[in-house]
Amino acid sequence: MNEFITGYLQKIIPVSFNLETAEEFITIGDADPAFTLKINRNIPKRELLNSTSLALGEAYMREDIDVDKDLFEVLDSFLGEMGKFSVNRGALRRILYTSKNMRSQEQEVTSHYDIGNDFYKLWLDETMSYSCGYFKESSDTLYEAQVNKVEHILDKMYLQEGMNMLDIGCGWGFLLKHAVKKYGVKGVGITLSREQYAKFQKDIEDEGLQDSLEVRLMDYRELKSSGLAFDRVVSVGMLEHVGRGNYPLFLECVQSVLKTGGLFLLHYISALQEFPGDAFIKKYIFPGGVIPSLREIIHIMGDKKLYTVDVESMRRHYTKTLLCWRDNLLKHKEEITESYGKEFMRMWELYLASCAATFHNGIIDLHQIVMTNGINNGLPMTRVV
Repeated sequence: MNEFITGYLQKIIPVSFNLETAEEFITIGDADPAFTLKINRNIPKRELLNSTSLALGEAYMREDIDVDKDLFEVLDSFLGEMGKFSVNRGALRRILYTSKNMRSQEQEVTSHYDIGNDFYKLWLDETMSYSCGYFKESSDTLYEAQVNKVEHILDKMYLQEGMNMLDIGCGWGFLLKHAVKKYGVKGVGITLSREQYAKFQKDIEDEGLQDSLEVRLMDYRELKSSGLAFDRVVSVGMLEHVGRGNYPLFLECVQSVLKTGGLFLLHYISALQEFPGDAFIKKYIFPGGVIPSLREIIHIMGDKKLYTVDVESMRRHYTKTLLCWRDNLLKHKEEITESYGKEFMRMWELYLASCAATFHNGIIDLHQIVMTNGINNGLPMTRVV
């Protein structure tokens, strides 16, 4: 057995496990092994030293390595140790640090969301919500959790009939459609994804919502010159695409269209500390994606005189959401493999399982921040429960 590989894996995996190659089978650790890691092809030392997650992720995609237990359970046993992973920022510069200009970010966003609506329909729920659900009860289905999430957000926004509402990064539009139908507001959604735009636009027409709802292909930076004004603004799972360095600009753009006394609800994946991102996720899943810390967003809000009303963590809800998505994905394993290839299928399962494990281990979090543009705006004094 390669001594470097053995020592390297032992350093980052805190549980006992079996290590198997064509030549040898050994147990690392003193307790009963939690799983067996089979190495079918050697992983180059340089790749592991440049990026643990990228080297192991690519090896799993190619079936150079495999495990004999549930992938989430295996990842959950050691992704809490990501602080011990190797990251050579110099060697990974082109992956970790990408351009934050409009053209580059549009290409990065569409590379993920424009894979095709048919692909996402296979494993998202009927609402086509691609963000954290809200499980009020442990028995809630994914669909119920996504409806709960939207209603939880809208409750926090204290909507009144006739209000104008903007959704930045509106996805396939379920939140806005729900708000328009239930509360009688008028809504505008903006997205960079042509696939999302096309489905949302068709839904608006099919459901007869043209007088109340509009979707635009639009970058958030265009809001400043748009002449639009809203009582309420929401953004769900979009801030992760903005990029460190552009957060002040993002909040300025929100503020430019948010009426005095208006509410902005920001729902985003967060981190305890600021870091450039994971090499595997940035290379294969979300090019250019960066996870802001909670503290840096709160700090910038203070600079912009945006007042914090409420902050809530929904981390555990995202673990469960991701596992529901993975279960749905695996139900269509043969179909996806046939259409996109085995590496693509293994890559997406790895993405969903690893994200579930990192949320479960507290490496990343999910926060909703409610903020106001101005003070003394007549909101209730008690928190939404």
